[in-house]
Amino acid sequence: MSGTRTATGTRGGSSGAGARRVLAVIPARGGSKGVPAKNLATVGGEPLVARAVRACLGAGLVTDVAVSTDDSGIAAAARTAGAQVVERPGEIAGDTATSEAAVLHAVDVCETRSGAPVDAVLLVQCTSPFITCEDIDAVAGAVVEGGADSALTVAPFHGFVWRDGSAGTDAAATDAAGTDAAAGRSAAEATGGFGVNHDKAFRPRRQDRPQDLLETGAAYAMDAAGFRKAGHRFFGRTEPVRTDPARVLEIDDPHDLARARALAPLLDAPRPRALPGREDVDAVVLDFDGTQTDDRVLIDSEGRELVAVHRGDGLGIAALRRDGLELLILSTEENPVVAARARKLRIPVLHGIDRKDLALKQWCEEKGIEPERVLYAGNDVNDLPCFNLVGWPVAVAGAHEVVREAARAITQAPGGEGAIREIASWLLGPSL
Repeated sequence: MSGTRTATGTRGGSSGAGARRVLAVIPARGGSKGVPAKNLATVGGEPLVARAVRACLGAGLVTDVAVSTDDSGIAAAARTAGAQVVERPGEIAGDTATSEAAVLHAVDVCETRSGAPVDAVLLVQCTSPFITCEDIDAVAGAVVEGGADSALTVAPFHGFVWRDGSAGTDAAATDAAGTDAAAGRSAAEATGGFGVNHDKAFRPRRQDRPQDLLETGAAYAMDAAGFRKAGHRFFGRTEPVRTDPARVLEIDDPHDLARARALAPLLDAPRPRALPGREDVDAVVLDFDGTQTDDRVLIDSEGRELVAVHRGDGLGIAALRRDGLELLILSTEENPVVAARARKLRIPVLHGIDRKDLALKQWCEEKGIEPERVLYAGNDVNDLPCFNLVGWPVAVAGAHEVVREAARAITQAPGGEGAIREIASWLLGPSL
């Protein structure tokens, strides 16, 4: 049973006498200004919060994994991934709330639930998508086995750091050794750039410079009693734990998310993609062009558009409808062909939609469906905002590369050649 956990985020059999209890807390608020629904955004076909849970569950020293959140969608994704959920109160869920406050609250809740004290606590950020279970074990081990009071993940850093003199005051311009980096600057330099960790007039070789370490922001470990007393993640002897610089990436804006998705095929260990079952999905939302068609359009002499659809897709959609799933066609194009196909299939349609994600979110609210219980099938970049919103983003074979990378599952059949019939077979079985 070593290394296995129950669905509540606790390692099976870890509560025996003498075992040290190590709780990994993943703070994951619902609100995000830089990337909407960021903690549910997919990288390598998996929501960020689920990636963090998986890494924590794979760490040998971690006994319990909890996600602290104020968002029902994140909570559902966390439970599905195998973590326990701590509902975060509103007073520590706003933009000004500290991660420390969320972690301390999670420790209190988890200790109350189990009736056992936590020996060490980890703060693991799901916005660092490439953290590994080895990283988590290393930072936990620095405290649990190495005697440190606190620890953090760092990466070797060899760059020359500069600061714009016009952007701050001399009092704030201090280097890592605590010396005044602005001291001795000439008047001409006062509003120009100056070196923070170096003298710009002296450029030593890399091997002659002291080793700087960059805080990655991915994981921190603290002795639980010391953390409770200090109220901050850094106290006592703080141990920096080196990690692979190639994996250092924090997602703060859409460009970071795009980079993470591009890097995932290179940095992620190959894992078979899981396919959804009926127990995972309450609704199926379908793009039209390129998903239910092969993305080609025939235009007759009168300007009328014709597309080809697959009869097997109609069979699959009928089976999904009979099984009670909510269905919707959601299309950017406003086209009579889309409306006609929806009437034929007897399912609702929203077309001519510029912001498909906003329309999908509103539809889910009106239907009372949690977005993480929605399967959305698409093929092109205008489907990516919806991919970030739902629990099961699915790309059809032949979809754009970035769409396949963001998908949680990919059909073997291309759009217009039975992809929807294939999705129906995932949910209802091959015989439907």
